[in-house]
Amino acid sequence: MGSATTMPLGSLKPPELSLYFGQSSLATATKIAVLSCCCVMAALLGRTCTAAKGKSFPLINTVIRIDSNKLQWKLLCLNAMISCHSYHSTPSLRRKKTRAQQEAISDYVYNQKPLVKLPVLNVWKRMTVKDMAEVSNRSVKDVLKAISYIDTSPYDSQTVIEDPQVIFHAVKRLGGRYKLVSPPGSEEIKDDKSIDAVRRPPADPSELIKRHPVVTVMGHVDHGKTTLLDTLRHTSVVDSEFGGITQHIGAFNVNLDSGERITFLDTPGHAAFSSMRARGAHVTDIVVLVVAADDGVMEQTVQSIRMAREAEVPIIVAVNKIDKPDADIERTERMLAEQGIQVESLGGEIPSVNISALKGTNLKELIETIAALAEVRDLKGDPKGLVEGVVLEVSTQVGRGKLATVLIQRGTLRKGAVLVSGIAWAKVRAMFDHGGAPVSEAKLSEAVQIIGWRELPFAGDEILEVQDEHRASVIIRHRQGQQAKTKALDALEIIEERRVAHDEVYKEQLAARRASGKRTKIKGPRKKETEDDDGIPRVNVVIKSDVLGSAEAILDAFETYSDNKRCHLDVIHYGIGAVAESDVELAEAFDAIVYTFNVDTPRKIQDVAMKMGVSIRPHKIIYKLIDDVKSEIGKKLAPEMKEEILGKANVLEQIEINEKRKPVNVAGCRCTDGMLKKGEMYRILRDNETIFEGKLASMRHLKDERDTVKSGIECGLRFVDPNVKVQLGDTVICFRTYEVPSTVQWDPGF
Repeated sequence: MGSATTMPLGSLKPPELSLYFGQSSLATATKIAVLSCCCVMAALLGRTCTAAKGKSFPLINTVIRIDSNKLQWKLLCLNAMISCHSYHSTPSLRRKKTRAQQEAISDYVYNQKPLVKLPVLNVWKRMTVKDMAEVSNRSVKDVLKAISYIDTSPYDSQTVIEDPQVIFHAVKRLGGRYKLVSPPGSEEIKDDKSIDAVRRPPADPSELIKRHPVVTVMGHVDHGKTTLLDTLRHTSVVDSEFGGITQHIGAFNVNLDSGERITFLDTPGHAAFSSMRARGAHVTDIVVLVVAADDGVMEQTVQSIRMAREAEVPIIVAVNKIDKPDADIERTERMLAEQGIQVESLGGEIPSVNISALKGTNLKELIETIAALAEVRDLKGDPKGLVEGVVLEVSTQVGRGKLATVLIQRGTLRKGAVLVSGIAWAKVRAMFDHGGAPVSEAKLSEAVQIIGWRELPFAGDEILEVQDEHRASVIIRHRQGQQAKTKALDALEIIEERRVAHDEVYKEQLAARRASGKRTKIKGPRKKETEDDDGIPRVNVVIKSDVLGSAEAILDAFETYSDNKRCHLDVIHYGIGAVAESDVELAEAFDAIVYTFNVDTPRKIQDVAMKMGVSIRPHKIIYKLIDDVKSEIGKKLAPEMKEEILGKANVLEQIEINEKRKPVNVAGCRCTDGMLKKGEMYRILRDNETIFEGKLASMRHLKDERDTVKSGIECGLRFVDPNVKVQLGDTVICFRTYEVPSTVQWDPGF
């Protein structure tokens, strides 16, 4: 190796220990070997070895430089030290060897550079691209570029990053380290009540203003509720309802000639729509109970009275159809009294107005009565602050999407407001009145249709305005979590109930096996416990309706079905709006029928359904839909066997004859009723007990073989069983059996 000056290693104190070849005469291969050895030594310490000309070997951050003139002696010493311990294998000697190796080169190692700590970025699940740009102090463009290396999906500034791994890798691309934290705002929320959105405390009475009343029209089907509203607002809704039956809850803001304004809610009177009537009763100030003077109090009239009482809402009775010749107002009032509705004409306190909605008789008096009662109740509301209300109805419309009809109970709703309802939320894009005209705001006691929903809310749920979309997402996540916990608890209860039932059955079976003294061994694979092996047929259906209220009514009707021992009725899926391809695929997978209610099916979907063999059946009247389902259930049921008696005969004697040298019994009979036919079934009764049932082998009159024997004629009957013996006084019945469709035991209540 080139020229070298001998000197103690401890006195080697250059500004920086270096591997410096300079003018050394070392060959290139030797230089490479020396450099490799140095790198090995540096690797023992996890450092960086740098040659004089700046070629780095990335180990970490320490620079090791060694003069070639002094390297040979140190390497010889180090090799000798390592070689003396190379054969040792005990843990203590291995540790000693490792320490010796490190100490041997420790004097040559210095100038360790401090680690550069990467910034820690707080990230959370489902954060947006904009959120990541803010926490990393980088532009949205930089964040999008970092994400593009990991995920090729289209992103923009408002896109929620669903995959946490994309967030973690993007942080590394942006030059940082990630720390997973809770979403901003959730740390300051300590309990469930503060997380969730709730109604505000009552406002100061001095801030309240007068508001117009919300009036719900209730009563039995076809008693004239919708006709009354048509007359009040000079329109005709009843013609648009199929079968003349209201099948939605309608909300109308009516400006009266007197200048007063009233919000009317028209609830269905049909038996299937009880849940809609209940919603109408619980959001109203006054109930107008419409009773037809010719019919009097009917089933839904009684139900409406009960709902109004439960909601503690005052009632005004409107006795309708007084223009009919068979109208009996006094009888109607007495029937109301039997239900606890004492009208003023009978000495009670409940106001009653006799009207004819069709001809407009006494409608002005009815309006004055409503206004007077509203004045007495002194209806007021808070027009300021966050909006509170209730969902009356939901639907989907082509061109508008998800739509909810809501009643404003507090505050003033404007475009851009963020609303939460159950586990659904919306940013109000537009609002419309009952006629479809756009409105800029909705005030107290007004009903409007809102679009902008991410998911459809449920009718009857309350609506609350929140500060922004982030607050809405926090609330929805919390509610979904609470809902999941509730479902889990319910599932645990069901599992426990099934476990207890299973244990009881097992103990009974075990006791029976022990009592029998038999031991059985299970052969072959066991069936899964989830396998449906009861052998009972089932009808699977998919329901798509125009509004949620109609779907609820159909589901309520399905709840009344109880003939599950013969055929199951399962709702695979229900939803709002037109039939989608996913609905058809679901129906095809479960062999289900798709029933639509007031919904048109696109031609494209009809073609898809036809190819898949899925039946889509449109209906516009609920009881016809139920009849269709009944028919399908009837097809699944096994036909019932009916028996028709063709004739009867009395046994006069038993005759024994020889046939091929074998004795054969023959019944000597006289036909007493109907006709005996050779090819039909026969039954022999003795003391009202059947002793034989089967076919004939032969029927003879005198010596002639006959196919039929009429009443009053004697004959000899030989049965297929030659051992059958008859006695005097036995009765022989000739009958035939035939199949008839089974009757479906289902009374939906209408």
